[in-house]
Parts: sequence; structure tokens; C-alpha cells
Amino acid sequence: MLSCTGTIGALALSLLITSTSSTALPRHDHPSKNPVWSVSNFRSLITFGDSYTDESRLGWFINHNGTAPVAGTLLPESFSTAGGGRTWPRYVVQYTGETSSGGEWNPALTLYNYAVSGAVCSNEITPRYFKLVNANFPSVLEYEIPAFLADMPATQVNSTPATPLYPAGSLAPSAAVYALWIGTNDLGIWAFLTDSQVPGKVLADYTSCVYAVFDALYAAGGRTFVLMNTVPLHLAPLYANDTLHGVGDNQYWPEKWTNHTQVAEIMHEATSSVNQIFRFQTPFEVLVARRYPGAHFAIFDTYSLVSDIYDDPGRYLNGTGVEAGGESVWGYENHCTVDQSECVKQQNGSNPDAFLWYDELHPSEQADRIIAQNFVEVLDGTSKYATYY
Repeated sequence: MLSCTGTIGALALSLLITSTSSTALPRHDHPSKNPVWSVSNFRSLITFGDSYTDESRLGWFINHNGTAPVAGTLLPESFSTAGGGRTWPRYVVQYTGETSSGGEWNPALTLYNYAVSGAVCSNEITPRYFKLVNANFPSVLEYEIPAFLADMPATQVNSTPATPLYPAGSLAPSAAVYALWIGTNDLGIWAFLTDSQVPGKVLADYTSCVYAVFDALYAAGGRTFVLMNTVPLHLAPLYANDTLHGVGDNQYWPEKWTNHTQVAEIMHEATSSVNQIFRFQTPFEVLVARRYPGAHFAIFDTYSLVSDIYDDPGRYLNGTGVEAGGESVWGYENHCTVDQSECVKQQNGSNPDAFLWYDELHPSEQADRIIAQNFVEVLDGTSKYATYY
């Protein structure tokens, strides 16, 4: 059985030493003094990532023989994403809009979603093949960023009269906020967990890729960024141990390792380690190295948010049978056979919003609503889950 515990263990030890050092950089937790962080400032929400964020981009690739949308394509909203319904950035748009006195709903933000289900940060580190497009999943660095750059000057497809995809002022440094949430696939099966990365690549290559993404966005004029860290994947049914009701062979991992404790501990170590890197490297790059002069960063601690939902589901989830340690947090709604030939929805108190997880890996639509609510607070500079620099 393959294992990457040695590499990750050494990294975790080095981070432990760093995190206990008296020279740790100070946290900037008082954004109210910084007028940048106000929802009313923003006109464009531009998102990058994987299935935790994607609305319909992977579906486009599948339905168009593996070809990407042409520049200027504004992909439609989807009510059937990997989480079973609408995805979190679409709820951010909903929660920041308002209804006029005439009953018309007016969005304050336009969503430009470049996330692709199955994506990793870079296919130069952890490429993952997808047979439905006969290629690797499009990655953030090699596909999503170039797609955004191509869209910047583009005219919206099929618009009459011709309309820029990004209207004048929508990409102004103070008007556009860029969110990156990537890592679920990079750290998981067919990547670092199963030692499937490109030979010689280590977790630090993945975290370096994250900052390379911000380099590209900064060079394109971006100045306000949200880095969403990795969730506690060891709590997801796909990776949980037997005590926490982790699953066996399943649609995502047909021949899963039998030692579920090993799987859970590797994932726990990996997510904790990379999140520590984000915690310390971000202020270093912003405050010490001055890598992004004039930019503003928020780290959105989704790890802690999902952990809080897991520990206190009654505060966040809806329906009967919602309790700490209960099925609402270790169970999931959509149960598919290993070959994905049949899927059955399981109801918890007749309410899908009672589940933290939609399937073995993906947060539910209710979890996405909670993530969106907290993301709005991040944008407004008031989130207890955000650290600002």
C-alpha cells in the first residue's frame, strides 16, 4: 500500500516548530479600520477552484467534446451542482442583492465562475485524467487563469448590441474580488494521498502554486483576494475513519484502501499542514516580502467553519435528527453504486438540508448556504473565520 506519511509528517513537524515560535507574524484582525472590506464596494465576484465551487464549467467540457467555452461566454447558473443544488458563490450573489420597491430583484455582484469540477491547482504537480474529455481535468493555473485573462477584453457571446463581458469599471481594483478555493483534489485520491503526483513534487509545490495563481491575478490588476483554505477532509465520508463512519469502496474510490484510519490520518495531516502554510506564508508574502504591493488579502478559514458545523449541527442544519455525532454530519444524502449506475436520495427527517454532506466528498447545498453567508461577512470585514492582511 502506498503512503505519503513520511513527507507529510516531516512537513507537519516543521510547521509545528514554526507555529510555536515567538517570532510568529502578527494577525491583522481589525478590518473595520480598512474601508476596502465592505460588501458595497464590490461589483464583480471572480471565483476559481474545483467542484466545491463549479456551477457548470465541467459540464460544458463534457457536452462539447472536451473543448472550452470561447472567450466572452458567461456560463449559466446551475441548480444541480456537485453539492446537489446551487453552489456557494451563487448564494453570495443572492445574499448581497436587494429587492426594489417594485418587487424587482437587483444583484449587487456579478459572478464570473471559472472553477472546474475535478480541478487541481496545477497539472504540472497532480494531473488527473478524465475519460469523458479524454484529457486531464482543466486546472486552475493552466486553464482557469488563462480563461479569465482571455475574457477580460472579450465581448459577451451572443450579446446584441455587443456588450463587454466585463463592463467598464467592473474590474477596477476596488470593485473586483477574487476568490480561490483549491486543494480537495490536490490532496486526495489520484494525487498526493495515493502518491500519484508528478515524481519529485511535494505539498510545498501545491501551496506555491496557490501563490502563483495570485501572482497572475495581481499582474492582471487584481488587488482584493480571498484565499479559502482546505476543509477537514478527514471528516468527509470518503476519507473518514471507521469510528466516524467512513465509507468503503465507492463511486470516487472503487478500490479504496481497507485501512481507513490510515486514510483519515494522512488527510488530517495534509489539510492541517497546508493550512498552516497558508496561515504563515500569506502574511509573509504580503507584509514582509511585499510580493503584492497595494493588495488586500483575507484568509477564509473554511476548515474551522466546517468543523463547527460538524461539532454543532443543530446550529447550522435543518430538520429532525440533527445532532452532534449523528447521521446529519457523518451521513450523506446522495448514495450511488460504485459504478454510478444508480443513485438514491436518502432523507434525514424528510429534509436534505439536514445533511452536512451531499455525497461522500461534497458539502451539501445547505453547507454551501452557510459558506456563502460567512463569505459575505468576509467581504464585509466582519467574519470571525477570516484573517485580513
